[in-house]
Amino acid sequence: MRLILFFSLLTFSVYAQSRFTVSGYIRESGSQEQLIGVNVYLPNTTTGTTSNTYGFYSITLPAADSVTLAFSFVGYGTEIRTVKLRSNLQLNVQLAAIGRELNEVVVSGRREADKVSQTAQMSRIDIPVQQIKKIPAFLGEKDVLRVLQLMPGVQKGSEGQTGIYVRGGGPDQNLVILDDAPVYNVSHLFGFFSVFNGDALKSVELTKGGFPARFGGRLSSVVELNMKEGNKEKLHGEGGGGLIASRLTLEGPIKKKGVAVAKSSFLISGRRTYLDLLARPLIAAQTDDNTMGGYYFYDLNAKFNYDFGQKNKVYASGYFGQDRFFFREKNASSGSEGGLNWGNATGTLRWNHLFSEKLFSNASLIFSNYKFQIYAKESERFNNTENEFELRYTSGVRDWGLKYDVDYFPNPQHALRFGVVTTLHRFTPSAVVVKNSDINQFKTEVEALNNVESGIYAEDTWKPNRWLKMNAGLRLSHFSAENQNYFRPEPRISTALMLRPDLSFKASYARMNQYIHLLSNTGIGLPTDLWVPSTAKIAPQQSSQVAAGFAKDFEKQGLALTLEGYYKTMKNIVNYKEGSSFLLIDDPSSADKVRWDENITSGRGWSYGAEVLLQKKTGKLSGWIGYTLSWTQWKFAELNFGQTFYPRYDRRHDLSVVGIYEFSPRITLSGTWVYGTGNALTLPQSNYIAYPHNLNPQVQYGQNINASSVVYRSFGGGWSVSDYGPKNSFRAEPYHRFDLSLQFHKKKRHHERTWELSVYNLYNRRNPFFYNLTSRQVFDANGKYVKTETVLQRISIFPIVPTLSYNFKF
Repeated sequence: MRLILFFSLLTFSVYAQSRFTVSGYIRESGSQEQLIGVNVYLPNTTTGTTSNTYGFYSITLPAADSVTLAFSFVGYGTEIRTVKLRSNLQLNVQLAAIGRELNEVVVSGRREADKVSQTAQMSRIDIPVQQIKKIPAFLGEKDVLRVLQLMPGVQKGSEGQTGIYVRGGGPDQNLVILDDAPVYNVSHLFGFFSVFNGDALKSVELTKGGFPARFGGRLSSVVELNMKEGNKEKLHGEGGGGLIASRLTLEGPIKKKGVAVAKSSFLISGRRTYLDLLARPLIAAQTDDNTMGGYYFYDLNAKFNYDFGQKNKVYASGYFGQDRFFFREKNASSGSEGGLNWGNATGTLRWNHLFSEKLFSNASLIFSNYKFQIYAKESERFNNTENEFELRYTSGVRDWGLKYDVDYFPNPQHALRFGVVTTLHRFTPSAVVVKNSDINQFKTEVEALNNVESGIYAEDTWKPNRWLKMNAGLRLSHFSAENQNYFRPEPRISTALMLRPDLSFKASYARMNQYIHLLSNTGIGLPTDLWVPSTAKIAPQQSSQVAAGFAKDFEKQGLALTLEGYYKTMKNIVNYKEGSSFLLIDDPSSADKVRWDENITSGRGWSYGAEVLLQKKTGKLSGWIGYTLSWTQWKFAELNFGQTFYPRYDRRHDLSVVGIYEFSPRITLSGTWVYGTGNALTLPQSNYIAYPHNLNPQVQYGQNINASSVVYRSFGGGWSVSDYGPKNSFRAEPYHRFDLSLQFHKKKRHHERTWELSVYNLYNRRNPFFYNLTSRQVFDANGKYVKTETVLQRISIFPIVPTLSYNFKF
């Protein structure tokens, strides 16, 4: 009897110390779309985890007769499950969307139970796509990057541009990835729209500091976008039309008759402008019938997935987009045509495999191609002989990549991620084709550079106790450049110390390396900018960033406040030398004679500042206020006489106010107001007339009226000379505007429609797009000429712009 009792106690003791794992996938009820970032936790405790990019979660807990798990995600009803944990358990969960809460979701407020004060990660913003669709749109086009510009730490470019400049970095320092594939040029219409169609997106996430080790290759930010997978239960569609473009998205299941839930689904989404169609009658009215031209862009997203069961899933997705600007002129004896084309193509093939309840993996084959082309063609017929001349200049970058990532969840205190990635880059800085039948000439010259970039990483999200959370990791990166190999370690750490249940102190450090560069004369991020690799002469860019701050939740008021300060140093950043350029648009054939690596210079920079973000997550009125105070400076030995200067998009103050008010389920009012310090520009501080030494004319010089306007008068010949002074020493006027949007929703029997009236720049602020120096004559009251003066002329391109758009879904 004693022996039986002893073994019973021993068995109970072993069982009591055993732990089992609950794992599965979390999907949206009604579409079976996998949900990213859902909180899985034990109520009234700090024990929990979140679902990964593919909706998978895993949590290991002590054995018990009754365990209660909560599944929470803002915009969805919380699901409570009570289970008997005697062995490893597979538990798939569906969350039902709640319409009212969907309308109240705000940026960074995606996880209701995961308060901003209770996460280890800092400097990260999640942007629900539903939120993007409620913010006022420019010309009726909802734009992801325009919403990012409203965040603290993210500077906007010129008027109307979608380019983003994060914590002192340039547009090339943002890693933008769509389903794991990098997108090199993110703009349509020379930067006025982004290439991302919000109807095709499932999630958008911006990381601007404290980077996890799984990300690398850029200095300033990571913009991670994931496409929808496709509705697995029924055919669903949405679309709309605005002032310049229309779009349509279809998604649905691919299944056999009689099957309740499909194993596969599809999504296809397209968008096209009709600017060329609208402009055609205007062009015809100004020219003869032999002349035509125009501009348009289009893009296409597609995705397919197949579910082989609990352990294996396959996804194939792609994006293709083009911008085309063209003109044609033809008559009986001659003809000419030309234009600019640029575009991106990406493709990703992914395989998810579940090794066990704790071990999840994903393998990706990735393709990305960006190409830019200028072309011109002329033909002439003379004496029954036709002569042709053709010139094409092409530049671009193409990637093939392999990526393997593993998620391992040993226990609730640790969540490990590790993986490897390698990419074969092919850069084409210059490809020139010249044909001339008159002299029987045909020339093709192509410069191509092949480079391999690789990285291996490991990171751990660790919760040693209820007061401390940490994400620490290390990434080792490699880049082959000609006969040079670069190996760089990149340590990362991010911590959160809970001072109170609703207040935490956070700090992070991250080192990043960037092996590719974008050469730009404008800093705007135009398609004519040039992507080039690091070489034996041009070292990789490198940054180190330290950030610290506080996060506070005000639960009763539904508010969240974050305050962060940062300091970032940048080494080996590149720029053109004074007066240098690579791409000569007026004479592209000379581009092959100009070595890009001989006309650039390397320097260093630093950026520091403070950011405040106050959010209201729930209620009829939601929105946020974001403010940034920052300084950015550069120093190049061969620029500005080696003196420190402010880059173009250094801004001292940047403020955004966003509000969304739900009058009822049928009416939504939203508005945004933005303010920013003017750009730093280089303009002449004075003009004067220079003469050869053998001339001695009488010259009467005027005086400086202000820092950007000079008056002078001369007699005799000579040359006008401009004195520019220090680089970027002129500040443009402050930028500010107010946008307003009013949406009217109505649910029909088989679909829902939305009419939206939006106004861009409501109070018609004439914000500067660029400045121009021009001369004007001054006359007295009697009409007698007095003098000629040089004045600064502000050029504005967007006054008040009202737009009416129509959207639907079924």
